[in-house]
Amino acid sequence: MKKLLALILALMFVCCCFAGCNNTEKETIVVGYTIYEPMNYKNADGELIGFDTDLAKAVFEELGYDDVVFQEIVWESKYTDLNSNTIDCVWNGFTANAADDDGVQRADKVDFSYNYMENLQVVVVKKDAGIKTAEDLKGKLGVAETGSAGETYAKDFKDTTFKGFTKQTDCLFEVKSGTADFAVVDSQLAKSYCGKGDYENLEIVDTLSSDVEYYAIGFKKGSELTAKVNVAIKELAEDGTLARLAEKYGLENYVITDFTK
Repeated sequence: MKKLLALILALMFVCCCFAGCNNTEKETIVVGYTIYEPMNYKNADGELIGFDTDLAKAVFEELGYDDVVFQEIVWESKYTDLNSNTIDCVWNGFTANAADDDGVQRADKVDFSYNYMENLQVVVVKKDAGIKTAEDLKGKLGVAETGSAGETYAKDFKDTTFKGFTKQTDCLFEVKSGTADFAVVDSQLAKSYCGKGDYENLEIVDTLSSDVEYYAIGFKKGSELTAKVNVAIKELAEDGTLARLAEKYGLENYVITDFTK
């Protein structure tokens, strides 16, 4: 009987140990992103930084997640990655008030958080290209990131041809190299590159910019995360964190901190 009792107690101990392990399991969130300065990019040490990167870390820390994993994705596959649960959200300068190239509004495909930043689609050309108006683009080759708001905007220009690329930075390189005449990219990224370093010969044609767009975080339809993240973002706006991060990355004129409108 004593041996049986000892065996039972030992089994109970093992079960408790397993239960304890399960209770201390880390909660992990997976954030989908692409390289896009100043939102998500790597510094000289290879560390992922940027406004969206830092804000995502702050939000999920506020929500009690132990680990935030940043998963680089192909932008064109963002909906597939979300719906297959490969990632939990798309947090990478995701334009909410736009339709995709198939004509379907993005808000019909995903649940969006509060809008937290303003943006524009801008046309980038070589400084000596002589392109100032939409008329000047006729007969020209335009490039944009496949699946992006830039692609939709680029295709709106009449009598032009279009080619899609995996990354916005690839599009800038095509224009720089002379293999494309113009690129349509997000204004925040364009400002980070144009007129600087290897991209000294590029400029933004301000007269060809789109209407104002809004960035938001995208979640799978019906995700409980949307409401939770909204609460956290609002709290970080109220305590000044959102404004401080925007200033850190030179985005203070574009960040939205009032979510009561």
